[in-house]
Amino acid sequence: MTGLAEYPAQVAALQAAVDGGDVPEVVARLVELAEVNNGAWGFANPSAEDVLRSLDVQVHRELLLTLVERMRAEARPAVNENLFELVTRLMRLLWRPELDDRIELSLHIAGTRWTTHDAGHVTWARRLVALGRPVPVPYVAAMRRTSRMGYHSMRELDAALAEIDAPLLNPGEAWADRVLADLPGLGAPWLALVTHAGTATSAKMTAKFERAGRAALAAIGDEDARAVLTGWLSLVGRPRTQRLIRRGYDADVNESFDSWNSTTLRGLIWLLGLLPAHDDTARVLGALVETSLRKVAGLGPRNPKTANTAVQMLALSASEAGLAQLARLATRVTYKGTLKELTAALDTRAAALGLTRDEVEELAVPGYGLTEVGRRVDDFGDVRAETTVGADGVRTVWFNAAGRPVKSPPAAVRRDHAEAFGELKAAVKDLEKMLSAQAERLDRQFLKQRVWRYGAWRERQLDHPVLGTITRRLIWIVDEQPCAWSGEDLTTLHGAPADAGPGSAVRLWHPIGRPVEEVLAWRERLERELVVQPFKQAHREVYVLTAAEERTGTYSNRYAAHVLRQHQFHALAAARGWRDKLRLMVDDDFPPTTRDLPEWGLRAEYWVEGAGDGDSYLDDLTDSGAYLRLTTDQVRFYAVGAREHTVHGSGGGYRYGVDRPADGLPLAEIPPLVFSEIMRDVDLFVGVASVGNDPTWQDGGPQGRFQEYWNSYSFGDLSGTAQTRRDLLTRIVPRLAIADRATVEDRFLVVRGDLRTYRIHLGSGNILMSPNDQYLCIVPNQRAAAGAGGVFLPFDGDRVLAVILSKAMLLARDTAITDPSITRQIASEPAGQRSVRAVSTVGDTGWSA
Repeated sequence: MTGLAEYPAQVAALQAAVDGGDVPEVVARLVELAEVNNGAWGFANPSAEDVLRSLDVQVHRELLLTLVERMRAEARPAVNENLFELVTRLMRLLWRPELDDRIELSLHIAGTRWTTHDAGHVTWARRLVALGRPVPVPYVAAMRRTSRMGYHSMRELDAALAEIDAPLLNPGEAWADRVLADLPGLGAPWLALVTHAGTATSAKMTAKFERAGRAALAAIGDEDARAVLTGWLSLVGRPRTQRLIRRGYDADVNESFDSWNSTTLRGLIWLLGLLPAHDDTARVLGALVETSLRKVAGLGPRNPKTANTAVQMLALSASEAGLAQLARLATRVTYKGTLKELTAALDTRAAALGLTRDEVEELAVPGYGLTEVGRRVDDFGDVRAETTVGADGVRTVWFNAAGRPVKSPPAAVRRDHAEAFGELKAAVKDLEKMLSAQAERLDRQFLKQRVWRYGAWRERQLDHPVLGTITRRLIWIVDEQPCAWSGEDLTTLHGAPADAGPGSAVRLWHPIGRPVEEVLAWRERLERELVVQPFKQAHREVYVLTAAEERTGTYSNRYAAHVLRQHQFHALAAARGWRDKLRLMVDDDFPPTTRDLPEWGLRAEYWVEGAGDGDSYLDDLTDSGAYLRLTTDQVRFYAVGAREHTVHGSGGGYRYGVDRPADGLPLAEIPPLVFSEIMRDVDLFVGVASVGNDPTWQDGGPQGRFQEYWNSYSFGDLSGTAQTRRDLLTRIVPRLAIADRATVEDRFLVVRGDLRTYRIHLGSGNILMSPNDQYLCIVPNQRAAAGAGGVFLPFDGDRVLAVILSKAMLLARDTAITDPSITRQIASEPAGQRSVRAVSTVGDTGWSA
């Protein structure tokens, strides 16, 4: 709260705006008060409330409505909470005992919130109904959402809802708005169908619902029903058309699904699933799963029930497209409940076909119209489209009637072949998603130790029109012969044809345990042939026991004492198949971050705790109480069924209840492949989620508490991933256009510009300038940082490497930089500047300045 001396001045500025009759200026002054006074509108004399009390009634109304719109656009929940308190006060100032339009205004404003718990508002709504006057629809929507929460004290509210004639759906969601807009023109059969969808109150479709649903669909016709339903459902998850005002302590309700509408949404999904199988149906259901599981801060997945419903209908589909969506989603979904539904659906399909789950996932990949590996040709009259799949993704090139390439599809294609053109665009979009999912699935096969038989593998993988674009960029072992695709067939490292029969065993090649000469030779071959692998394989990091780990015996401290951004770590862990629970500062216990390895009978644990201390703890939490950052500790291995440890939300170390932690399995007994892959995952978590990667944290973050760690990580010793980066850059830099200005030296890519010399750290990507190791802060564009400026890289997925190369290209021509935020730093004198000096790790136990 501001001091006594400041508040009167702010109130005086508000009085001047009121005297001038300038409503926007009044709102601006009120927002200023809301930012700093914590809503203390009646504080001091005169107060903000005293000033507003004198407003004319009509000006008062205009101010209220303007404040509501201002709150819809306000991104700061605390400011909104203060402004809403003011609006409530202003409504009391407007109150008169007689019923007039100010009652409607009050309910309209109350309807800008997600829920309503004011019994007086409910009473007003019932009085409006008794007088034959409409209750504002936004307030009805808030009443409905409140009723869905099931509070016992809402009997009065439910009674009021029973008296109100309102739309079938709450407006404000794009799909619901479309339904409400379309229904009047679609006729009675559609009104009956949507009304029936609103009865979908059970978790799974009942026989009663199905019978009535099929009858309703029959009255419309399959094709018409599918076209309209897919059109409506494709809008689910789009931004709200009527934004609600968020409370200071709530998650962003505008990112959630309306709980009243969700019942009808479930019913519409069931009805779509009852129609004959179609590619568009599978596509829409797959998209519903993804958009429903998109996470919202403070809320988690937006609506898992909708996602599960879509999975259930995909599971009922007997189509190739439906199975493809299930297989794709199984590699991407991390939410446990939906993943369980996906797993059950695929296991059921595998059992019905007499195949393994892995085989079903491979067979589920459709060809998407490709007639050979990586190529599809479509004719649109005299125009031809050639779609190719390669390391650079999916590309479609158009050729006009003369056979010459053109930049975009001619207008005649869109006009005369709209349906076929739409199918091509949808197929390309689906293909891009499938390629990403299948690359991730194959990357997980290392720990699964999957073995194929050559005949089936060749048909389902190598020569498959889609999967072949991935498998032909990987190294395989066929009957103990390492080999790879050479343009026409499989060849060994030195170019000899691979010797294979239909029953030969095939598995993915992994560098662990392979001779160093062989690993280097494969890297050189792939780089020479410009092969971009879909994930790191030839250049994959290998992690072996260190001397420190041999001494500790049952645990590794290699990645202890780091500070990670919790939510980024949580997402990465889930994507790599680890179980992780968000840590909150509450009275609760949390298990370690865990990866189950059933094929090996093992479980890996990475011990992490919430980072927050003393009086500054609020700087370390989200509004919902989740820690923003974590500190890391040991990596341990246990038998897969061993009892798990827990740590309290406030820290204090891992325990078995009150007992000390149990010793893990000896690291020397962990299979080298398992140890290497687990440590690679942990290296990834640290390398991506560490606050040391943030170029804006040179001040050490909140109260500078992480200064020592930031310095040590940003310019310290290189991790395994960063060492791979260094080895690759040593070979790449001499081929770059800036080769005469760049060299790899120890932990840095050193770039000589015309104004300064720059050292880019190969672990964090952060930069030091000469002289005096002056720090240079360059924040990469998140959307553009994935590329490497046209530089060939032999694998996908290392974003930091791409950032380092893009920074090097920029700084080598530093006189051409125009961004003032960069040029000011380069031109500044080092004297008086705080410099950042590189420090090294100490042993294997943590970080030291």
